[in-house]
Amino acid sequence: MLTRRIIACLEVLDGRVVNKTKFDKVADVGDPAELSAIYSGEGADELVLLDVSASNEKWPPFFEMVGRVAKRVAIPLSVGGGSLTIDDIMRLVGSGADKVFLNSMLVDDPLLFARAAPRVGPQALVAAVEARRQGEGWVVDVKSGTEETELDAIEWAKTVTDCGAGELLVTSVNREGTNNGYDLELLRELTWRVNVQVIASGGTGKKEEMADALKIGEADAVLAPRSSSLNELSIRELKQFVASKGLPVRL
Repeated sequence: MLTRRIIACLEVLDGRVVNKTKFDKVADVGDPAELSAIYSGEGADELVLLDVSASNEKWPPFFEMVGRVAKRVAIPLSVGGGSLTIDDIMRLVGSGADKVFLNSMLVDDPLLFARAAPRVGPQALVAAVEARRQGEGWVVDVKSGTEETELDAIEWAKTVTDCGAGELLVTSVNREGTNNGYDLELLRELTWRVNVQVIASGGTGKKEEMADALKIGEADAVLAPRSSSLNELSIRELKQFVASKGLPVRL
């Protein structure tokens, strides 16, 4: 059985880490480099920096921030948010990012990863899939869950992995910010249908739900937002709980 990962996620707005629920209410909680160093020291397996400003003119300082964070952590660093070109992806990797993730841009240009993969490798490309429950299935949302498409989420996940995505970051839009747990059925369906690792995101607020995503949902990793369990438990405590459920983690 593969080792499961606990990934710390920091949402960044105007160079500061914020707590963000339902993509609207925000509260400043600290400096990205300082908080990243804390989570790295606590044993997080990876770190995600998400630029929630999603504004093109904010990218130059975001590149600088990525460089500052990369110097403070000893774990893989993933970054994303906003509109990115291949040159932007290259610059982020050059700034210290190990992985770059995209969502809305891939819907507009599904072959973007196919063009980027030869330059940075598929292991550096993560497709962020925002899935909204619709009837018996799921459709793809874009722009932080504010716009719905007609794309079937499962088929879309297969398309982006075929185009070069080396990993999927899957968010259940219906569960995001609700503390009602992960969409376990969605996670299971995706892990069965794609041949890359799946990271579960959206809706977690309790350590039990994280363990369920890994064990019942069969996800390879869970994203732990700063606004949820990380307020009450350390990364190390979360990993100890997951291990107590019979799942292999790096302690």
